[in-house]
Amino acid sequence: MAEAIRVLLAEHNPTLRVGLRARLEQAADITVVGEVGSGKQALKEIETLQLDVVVLDSQLPAMSGAAVAAAMRKTGLAARMLALGTTNEAREVLPMIQAGALGYLSRFEATDRIVSAVRTVARGEGWFSPAVAAQLATWMRGARAEVDGLTEREITVLKLLAHGKSNKEIAQLLKITRRTVESHVSN
Repeated sequence: MAEAIRVLLAEHNPTLRVGLRARLEQAADITVVGEVGSGKQALKEIETLQLDVVVLDSQLPAMSGAAVAAAMRKTGLAARMLALGTTNEAREVLPMIQAGALGYLSRFEATDRIVSAVRTVARGEGWFSPAVAAQLATWMRGARAEVDGLTEREITVLKLLAHGKSNKEIAQLLKITRRTVESHVSN
């Protein structure tokens, strides 16, 4: 049998955190190795635990979920991120995805869907609630004109980012420096 998916729950609501932990631990292939209620605690645990997935609240106190995700990517931490949010609005969804979350769903989703999302993200695949997926499609149609002005290399970097790759991973894949990747991302 394969090793269990190691998960950290970073959720500010203790009641939801306890419920999520109970449901995730019912799955034979998932182990919750920690839980925290703030962004600073999350980053500390992410740096010390060997994790596969961080279930990351977008509205953590002291340091937002997007700030935690960005810090993870900047330092090259390997855990994959699944964002939990309260809305499917751009102001909440896009910062999490831009910071590296592979999935985004409402914290009010059925727990079975959250379990499925953890498994999917652990495999390195994206998972979005249907409402968020519909919003992403709408936003991407609007953003297409902006993409048309990018170079081929910038589009390649953008696609790799969309697949959840860190700047460090992109640099290794494309055999360029991390600074060059950062320049492409800025463009």
